[in-house]
Amino acid sequence: MTVGSRGDVAPFTGVGHGLVRAGHEVTLVTHARFAPLVRGSGVGFHALPVDPRAELESARGRGLHRSGSGAGKLLRAAGLARSLVGRITDDLIAAARTSDLLLLSASVAPLGQAVAAGLRLPSLVLPLQPVTATREFAPPLLGGGSYGALGNRLAGHGLERTVPWVFGPALPALRARLGPAAAFGPTPGRLLHGFSPQVVPRPRDWAPGLDVTGYWWPHDHVTRLPPTVREFLDAGPPPVFVGLGSATVPDPGRLSATVVRALRRAGLRGIVQRGWAGLTADGDDLLTVDEVPHALLFPETAAVVHHCGAGTTAAGIRAGVPAVPVPVQFDEGFWADRLVRLGVAPRALPLRRLTADTLAAALTRATGDPAHRERAARLAARVRAEDGVGRVVAAVERLGRA
Repeated sequence: MTVGSRGDVAPFTGVGHGLVRAGHEVTLVTHARFAPLVRGSGVGFHALPVDPRAELESARGRGLHRSGSGAGKLLRAAGLARSLVGRITDDLIAAARTSDLLLLSASVAPLGQAVAAGLRLPSLVLPLQPVTATREFAPPLLGGGSYGALGNRLAGHGLERTVPWVFGPALPALRARLGPAAAFGPTPGRLLHGFSPQVVPRPRDWAPGLDVTGYWWPHDHVTRLPPTVREFLDAGPPPVFVGLGSATVPDPGRLSATVVRALRRAGLRGIVQRGWAGLTADGDDLLTVDEVPHALLFPETAAVVHHCGAGTTAAGIRAGVPAVPVPVQFDEGFWADRLVRLGVAPRALPLRRLTADTLAAALTRATGDPAHRERAARLAARVRAEDGVGRVVAAVERLGRA
């Protein structure tokens, strides 16, 4: 069970496919628009009624752009989530009634755990980013950085206290359907995190049971790039990929123009993914695309410019190519900082301060300094050697035997 953007969903297609191959029956419970992601995986699908893109493009969703700080934007996003949780409750219950075990993303975990408690089902939480307070860094959802050891922990515990407020509107309906056992419990003591310890080492102050497994690569039923993309790649030197995934922006035309000017100032060809931001680019040296599997495209690029969502960050690392992070919101600043620290990105360029000159300069460094590509290739080899899905499968089977 997961809710959110494509990046909140795609890794669970890989987990689901791994479980299917191990002999389990699996259903992915998420937004209807992501049903095509399970095609060919053997994973079933149960649709949730909320469309995340429609919500982000609503008046309330566009209000996120008016927040000047990470904390302000997170507060607006929490309010939006609070208004939506009641609409998915019935479908979560319906899907859970036919299940023996619930696997829950962090974005739906409090609600899913209450459903599991009401139905007396075991559950396992699978976050895609660190969600437990630690002294080592500030909560990723606040954008990364550090407030000092004590400040980091206090901020983490403060975020944990928002859970009852965000999910509280759904609790009366849950208890009416499932009885008083349906309740928000304490933070679970067993979490499997779907990122690589090469990228974020397990914090030393985390309790036992909070494990980092390695990435969960999405299941891709597409095995070839579209002909137009293949032709563009073959027509010249490796291009730069530019995409903001499921992030939305207040002025797509202005941002598209900035990207085009930067690419041309750096003397680079570009593949621009339209995404939810609505980016476009025209010219013989540019190609605008819709959804293209990152696993197929990224290894053929000179660099990837992206918003640093958890899933796109993982795909860029897996491909072994340099990055130019353009974080927009929430945990994206955290992942951008990690890429810079790992030496695979020259610097982070937050979207609010992005200009054609700063992007062109970063692209010149990312593509012109061989050290960035060499470090990216070494990191990719280590990350690809991990078996994150295998560790989740093993944990599920241990729960099944308990």
